[in-house]
Amino acid sequence: MHSDGRGSSGSDNPTTKSSSDWIDYDGEEVIDLVVKLRRDGHQPAQIGLKLRDQYGIPSVKEETGMSITEILEQEGMELDIPEDLRNLVDKAENIQDHLEDNQEDEQAVRRLELTEAKIRRVADYHRENGNIDEEWEYEREE
Repeated sequence: MHSDGRGSSGSDNPTTKSSSDWIDYDGEEVIDLVVKLRRDGHQPAQIGLKLRDQYGIPSVKEETGMSITEILEQEGMELDIPEDLRNLVDKAENIQDHLEDNQEDEQAVRRLELTEAKIRRVADYHRENGNIDEEWEYEREE
């Protein structure tokens, strides 16, 4: 299997699972911020980063008891396909665009094959968990 690009170091979640006293927002305000950022066109991962960096909210789940995607589903703003699958499809489309201009780039051809294989594996996972339709299939643009 090809490398997933992750090293051995990374951040750890906080040891306590309760709301922090120093946060200026309560749960309803955090939910309103999540909905506002989604209406502005941000993806769930971008919403989490903005809440952390601009609003000082380290964990939406600790403040509200729900994840960002659960909040969006509750508000009727769920994504058509999961964010990880959407990012992989976008990556494959970018590689295809590159190959239109650089047809002899064999490394890009191999990277496209690996990305498409990963799309199929992630789609199988999401089909098993009911996150996407059973009939959803990735099709390469010709």
